[in-house]
Amino acid sequence: MTNNKIPEPTGTRRQRPRLVVIGAGMAAARLLEKMQTGGGLHHWETTLIGEEPTAAYNRILLSSILQKSRKPEDILLQPPEWYRANRIRTRLGTRAERIDRTKRLVHAAGAALPYDKLVLATGSRPLLPPIAGLQAGEGRLRPGVFLFRTVEDCRRILEAAADCRRAVVIGGGLLGLEAACGLAAHGLEVHVVHLQRHLMEQQLDAASAAILQTALERRGIVVHLQAETRAILGTGLRIEGIRLADGTTLPADLVIVAAGIRPDVTLAENCGLRVRRGIVVDDQLRTSDPCIHAIGECAEHEGRVYGLVAPAWEQAETLADLLAGRNPQARYRGSRIATRLKVGGIDLTVMGEIEPQRPDDEILQHAAPSAGVYKKIVLREKKLAGAIILGDDPKAAELLSLFDLQIPLPASPGGILFGSLSGAGALPEAAEAQRVCFCNSVSRKEIRQAVAAGCRTLRAVSERTRAGTGCGSCKTEVEKLLQEFLGAPAEEDPKAHYYVPGVPLPKAELVAEIRRKELRSVSAVFRELAGGREDAASKPGLASLLKSLWKDRYEDERDARHINDRVHANIQKDSTYSVVPRIYGGIVSPAELRRIADVAEKYKVRMVKITGGQRIDLLGISKEQLPAVWRDLGMPSGHAYTKAFRTCKTCVGTDFCRFGLGDSTALGIAIEKRFQGLETPAKVKMAVSGCPRNCAEATTKDIGVVAIESGWQVYVGGAAGSRVRAGDLLATVAWPEEVLRLVGRFLAYYQENARYAERSYSFVERLGIERLRSLLVEDAQGRAAELDREIEAAVSAYRDPWQEGEDPVEPGQFRSVTTVSARGGE
Repeated sequence: MTNNKIPEPTGTRRQRPRLVVIGAGMAAARLLEKMQTGGGLHHWETTLIGEEPTAAYNRILLSSILQKSRKPEDILLQPPEWYRANRIRTRLGTRAERIDRTKRLVHAAGAALPYDKLVLATGSRPLLPPIAGLQAGEGRLRPGVFLFRTVEDCRRILEAAADCRRAVVIGGGLLGLEAACGLAAHGLEVHVVHLQRHLMEQQLDAASAAILQTALERRGIVVHLQAETRAILGTGLRIEGIRLADGTTLPADLVIVAAGIRPDVTLAENCGLRVRRGIVVDDQLRTSDPCIHAIGECAEHEGRVYGLVAPAWEQAETLADLLAGRNPQARYRGSRIATRLKVGGIDLTVMGEIEPQRPDDEILQHAAPSAGVYKKIVLREKKLAGAIILGDDPKAAELLSLFDLQIPLPASPGGILFGSLSGAGALPEAAEAQRVCFCNSVSRKEIRQAVAAGCRTLRAVSERTRAGTGCGSCKTEVEKLLQEFLGAPAEEDPKAHYYVPGVPLPKAELVAEIRRKELRSVSAVFRELAGGREDAASKPGLASLLKSLWKDRYEDERDARHINDRVHANIQKDSTYSVVPRIYGGIVSPAELRRIADVAEKYKVRMVKITGGQRIDLLGISKEQLPAVWRDLGMPSGHAYTKAFRTCKTCVGTDFCRFGLGDSTALGIAIEKRFQGLETPAKVKMAVSGCPRNCAEATTKDIGVVAIESGWQVYVGGAAGSRVRAGDLLATVAWPEEVLRLVGRFLAYYQENARYAERSYSFVERLGIERLRSLLVEDAQGRAAELDREIEAAVSAYRDPWQEGEDPVEPGQFRSVTTVSARGGE
């Protein structure tokens, strides 16, 4: 393992050496980013192979996806266009099958990809304990059992959780507890079953774990320790619970397995590389084959496998220096393990050794269980060897620096727990090597350099350095340093007010410029207002805005739309589509039901599902089948795939209900027929209840209407998803016609003033119901008539998008396209 020279490529024509990276996770992303810095990536012809269909994302933030505080696109490390701009061939959704070291080929999905250098960043695989009933055969988990490792896992869990009441998480490590907290946030009864004596035994001691357990139990999570799961109970497609080794049964509708991970070394073993627990590498991250490197969770260096992000990124940075030729002497010497994170909303800082390893090691300890605070310090030769800090502690960052830099501690060790460390002179201000962000290995020096380069906001510093983009626990420290280096408070980030990231204007100014310059297409907006620079992430938002502004004068560019809006159906994980026809007010005729049944049988629809919006969803339809399905249904689009008004749920009202005070079905149908398909900044759901018993759940919809003795109450800003919010009463009116007018007025104002993807409940909270009532009901600014005209123009311009099935906008609109490349490009 001494020859690091890149071999000359074969063939008669000189070309760039070929780099193949297997694994498209965080380690691979860091490698490519660091190689790209300074242009080093362009020396290589690079191919990236990844099993997941999406590019690398921040796996640390998966719990935020489960809690719905972030969307999957929010945690991408780089957008897809970054890979294209840097000429990286991506083969996502593809499994590397075999490595031929003799011919230097990677076999994947029928292609043979040549390499001069190969990097294995295959990460880890979840451990599946030997539990009866866990799997359904062929290595598949049975229905109702899930892993928690990927964005797709989160999507499946969220989909299942909507119909569940009880969940069991097998495993009380970090991932298991994050999953448990995410499920508890959705109102499920959650049990954590853990084999060991205390939670998070890899990071915590028994005392700190007991305090953490108490905090979790206060949140309603039940913890079972020293409990071994023996069987998953249930029959058919639904599980009923689990059985423990002592015979105890726990009822459950959903089970998550988070019982640990192991390095994914299958490819390395099969091609004859040296493997122990992980793929054995040296200080240059070379395997036993000098043409093959390994980084991240799959790599074993000096007998150690790291299961954390920071070491993986340190390895990636070392290898990037070597491959880019920036520092041929770069070496990886191992990592000092330290991490800051949140478990169930509780701050936790862990570093180094949490138990004494030598006779002369000293322990300082403080516990306040009722306050949820625990501090433990391990001292060795007057330096910090390790620590656990549970609960909010302003000195956590200083302790991390003391550990990272191995600075001698003050003479009085008691000050470490309760005093001011900086005042004791232990942490010199000039310690520029002090790491601030441990997830991304960002130092104080790098923050200073970012400020010197012109960064004036927290967001700008984070974008330049990645500080604060991991677990996020260091953002306070980053902001403090930003202010320190600026010598003044950080500036407000103007991007926070942009309607879309690619056009530097708030919504009001953007709309004014679009109207002044009569910009009717997305490309025109980029050309006139963004210096000609197109931004893919901004296109759907601009397309929606332009359509709402120009109605039938909007110049439609299909590449600006999301795939759902191009084919008017909701794409699923297997690239099939979901079709939801409009069923006005939830009232369906026998003839419509027969047509739906006939379509389901004719096109072999894999699932027919009743939705929460009183509609019928047909799932598993190919793109090519969409026009024929729509034609045979003979029903208009339900717009269940886009940011628009979707459905108006109703109760039976005065037609049959003995409690009905108002004709909710007639009003619901009238609302749905008037506003169907109306483009809005985010999806809009409505409901009409015929009496205050509120069977249609109107008060938790974006717009809800409730019949009372004297007329109708109109509510706005309700929610009943991951967040539950009762709508605010906008007005009480006497007649259905007034309801329609007020609903239209609110929608017009929401279209005009909401941020892109801002749901109505956030919009109402931001503006305040009193202000909305003044504007829309009392007409304080004299704009009511103008808003009425705007909404009338919008509804008059409505066309059923499913008509495109008979007259496609472009020839390939409903055809699947497969691209084949001889050299394995995109």
